[in-house]
Amino acid sequence: MKTIEELSDLCIQIRRDILRMVHANNSGHPGGSLGCTEFLTTLYFNHLIHNTDFDMDGINEDLFFLSNGHISPVLYSVLARSGYFDIEELATFRKIDSRLQGHPTTHEKLEGIRVSTGSLGQGLSVAIGSALTKKLNNDNHLIYSLHGDGELQEGQIWEAVMYASANKVDNLIATVDYNKKQIDGEIDDVLPLGDLKAKFEAFDWLVLEELNGNDIASVSSILSKAKQLTKKGKPIVSSWSQISDANLLELLMHGKFDCSTLDFEHGLFSIENLPNLLRVLEVNKKLSLIRLPSKNIEICKQVLDAGADGIIIPNV
Repeated sequence: MKTIEELSDLCIQIRRDILRMVHANNSGHPGGSLGCTEFLTTLYFNHLIHNTDFDMDGINEDLFFLSNGHISPVLYSVLARSGYFDIEELATFRKIDSRLQGHPTTHEKLEGIRVSTGSLGQGLSVAIGSALTKKLNNDNHLIYSLHGDGELQEGQIWEAVMYASANKVDNLIATVDYNKKQIDGEIDDVLPLGDLKAKFEAFDWLVLEELNGNDIASVSSILSKAKQLTKKGKPIVSSWSQISDANLLELLMHGKFDCSTLDFEHGLFSIENLPNLLRVLEVNKKLSLIRLPSKNIEICKQVLDAGADGIIIPNV
């Protein structure tokens, strides 16, 4: 069991891993990965009963399924930092013949991965099947799953939600990253979810809500509450908000990422938020190279004047 301070230090290192993996290939999904760092770190290091001597069957241990597989960078980092495979392998993310593909796959035989995910909507069904298997095998351990809120627009999710309550799958704890954003824009603009808590309760699930999913103490508390509510006849879902733009800015300004390159285009800032980037540069001297999405001379000049050592402009 790690202290909150130790978990906080781990989160900083895992965020470094995420940025390095994504930026090395100029490919990947940093936003959701960064936002889910506290959850997965707290889960794996303080709550999940798991064995790093990996066995696909997962007998006599808790199991975790990442349904929103596109945030694989955070899972890969947590698995490596937990001891499932060498940390050095993180540098192979999304490269040819790497075991660390953009979405987790089983045929790569990567320790810690039990199902290929990323085709959104399927992970809850897998988690329910595993939870029922635990019951059949008289295995008292728990099943955890993580889902994006955009994923909840998939019909298969609600079939699984209905099935879980009807069959009293009460050894399952599902979590929703409720950041209200998806790849096509705001959730409310694409397909509103309405009152998410009321929806799950209508399907006879126990619902826990946490408004600060990036606070380690809050995440740990909601996981502890969820575990206490298992095996009482109902499946459990927790939902929490992801890191806000203001909180992310605060982390960057205090040097919590400690990386030499900041990608201005992929997941951290939009071009409209140039003032935020300039504020970060003024305070966080560890950010020396800035990757910009365009050759706009005025923007480049402002970034250099604010203290960047250099600028990277991808070929377009």
